[in-house]
Amino acid sequence: QVQLVESGGGLVQPGGSLRLSCAASGSIFNIYAMGWYRQAPGKQRDLVARIISGGSTDYADSVKGRFTLSRDTAKNAVYLQMNSLKPEDTAVYYCYVGTLRGGVGGSYWGQGTQVTVSS
Repeated sequence: QVQLVESGGGLVQPGGSLRLSCAASGSIFNIYAMGWYRQAPGKQRDLVARIISGGSTDYADSVKGRFTLSRDTAKNAVYLQMNSLKPEDTAVYYCYVGTLRGGVGGSYWGQGTQVTVSS
C-alpha cells in the first residue's frame, strides 16, 4: 500500500528556513500532481504549492518568491524549500499526490508535519 512519509518540519525563527520532504513508501502510478497543503488553527486547508505532470508549478500568493517546490519523479518524492519564513506560515503541512487514469482521479495524503515559526 502507498504511504506518504513526510519529514523536515519543526520550530524555526522568523526569517529562517526549513525543507520539507515527502516520499512514497510504495509505488504510485499515473501521478498528475504533487505538492503541499497546509492548515493553520481555525483556518481551512489551503494549497501551498503543487507541480503537475507537465512541469508547471502553482504557488499560493502568500509564499511566492519564498517557497520552492521540486520533485524527483524516479523516487516519487516531492520537496518544499521554505525560506524567509514568517509566523503566518505556522501550520500543519500535508504532502499531497494526485493521480489521474482514464479520466478518474485519486489522491494520497501524508500524515502532516508541524511547522512553527516563532521567535
